[in-house]
Amino acid sequence: MIAVHRFQAGLNLNVEKIAREMGVSRTPVWEAIRRLEQEGIVQNIPNRGVFLLEIPLERALEIMEVRGNLDKFAGKLACERISDRMLDKLTQCLPDQLRAIETGDVALYSAADLRFHGLVYEASGNGYLKKLFESITLHMQPARLEILPILPSLYLGHQEIIKGLASRDPGRVETAITNHIEIAINHLKNQLRSSIERKKMVQRLRKNTSFLKGSKKRVGKQKQE
Repeated sequence: MIAVHRFQAGLNLNVEKIAREMGVSRTPVWEAIRRLEQEGIVQNIPNRGVFLLEIPLERALEIMEVRGNLDKFAGKLACERISDRMLDKLTQCLPDQLRAIETGDVALYSAADLRFHGLVYEASGNGYLKKLFESITLHMQPARLEILPILPSLYLGHQEIIKGLASRDPGRVETAITNHIEIAINHLKNQLRSSIERKKMVQRLRKNTSFLKGSKKRVGKQKQE
C-alpha cells in the first residue's frame, strides 16, 4: 500500500481500517507497523496514531542512485535468464502505464511501474536481489516526488528495456536502464534545486516582512513623540 502511494506522508494510518481491508486481525498489522517503524518509514505516536514519515528529497536522491545500480545488475542477470512468459508479463504492464499517463493518475502508474520493475528483478533469478529491490523501493515511496511530467519518458524507457531483454542483448538492456534511471535522477535533482530555491525565497520574504513590521513600529513611535 505504501509502495503504490495509497497513503500520503504525514497522514494517520488507520490500523483498524487496514486490518478490515486485508481481512486480518489488528495483530499482524501492528507487527508490520513495528517493523516499518524500525526502518524509519512510519512513526507511532502514543495517543495520536501511526503516521507515514515523509522522506526528504536529498535522501530520495541517494536511494535512487543506489537503486539505479541495482536495476542495471538485475537487468544483466535477467537478460541471461528471462523466459518468453516473463517477457509477456512485462509487456502486459504497459497498457496500465499508458492509461495512467492519459488520465494523469500517478498512483496507477506507480503500481504498474512497481510491478514492471519487480518482474525484471524476478526474471533475474536472484531472490536476495529482489528483496533488496522491495526494501529500497519502500524506503523511497514516502518522498513527495513530482513525477507526472516525466511519465511519458519513463514509459518509453520501459519499452526499450523490454526490447533489449527480448533480444537478449545485455548492452542494450544496460543502456536502456541507464537512460531510464538518469531521467528520474535528473528530474529529482531539478525538483530538489527548486525546493531549495523556494525555501530561500520564503526566508527572504520573511526577513522583508519582519523589516516592514519593524519600520511601521518605528514610524508609529515617532508620530507619538
